[in-house]
Amino acid sequence: MSVLLISALSIGFIHTLLGPDHYVPFVVLAKSRHWSMMRTTVITLFCGIGHVLSAVVLGVIPMSLGFALNKIKVFESFRGEVAAWLLIGLGFAYFIWGMRNAIKNKKHLHFHLHSDGSMHVHEHDHTSEHAHPHPKKSFKELTPWLLFIIFIFGPCEALIPLIMYPAIQKSIMNIIWVTAVFGFATLSTMLMMVLVPVYTTKKLPTFAFFERYGNAMAGM
Repeated sequence: MSVLLISALSIGFIHTLLGPDHYVPFVVLAKSRHWSMMRTTVITLFCGIGHVLSAVVLGVIPMSLGFALNKIKVFESFRGEVAAWLLIGLGFAYFIWGMRNAIKNKKHLHFHLHSDGSMHVHEHDHTSEHAHPHPKKSFKELTPWLLFIIFIFGPCEALIPLIMYPAIQKSIMNIIWVTAVFGFATLSTMLMMVLVPVYTTKKLPTFAFFERYGNAMAGM
């Protein structure tokens, strides 16, 4: 168990650090959507927990039902392909949505008619965030949920071999220990790799070009 726990800690850290899909989507979305540090933290943790726990389900349940390791790996490989294409699809959809908003919100003229009959015209755009009541959920509000679903479809495959041994032994406590250590390493690394760049970019000036095309760039 000591070997397993040390492996869980080190592999959780290295696996997350070397997998930009664990943090890049959160960094670019936090910047383009102007998420607060608290919201960024909650969404990252939410997706990360689903990412880890789905690996436990994928590893423990098939083993308890007597499935061979090679069958699990075949299914896991297929699931990984699905998760990858879902993430690419989300990025492409976000790019299209961002470009549509950028074109829609280009500079245009506003005409104001006053009660005395006079009128004035001024140039206007919608590059800055401003609130409007929307009866339906917009794409940007669904994005965190779509990310969560994708992270569930793409569980931490590095955790599955680590819980095989305690799963075969039917040791629930050891499964919990390995998962907890791996989850701590994964989530803490995700938060570090997300919050540091987000905090740093908040200190940098925001250019008008990014305000307009930031969502499309995030999708790309």
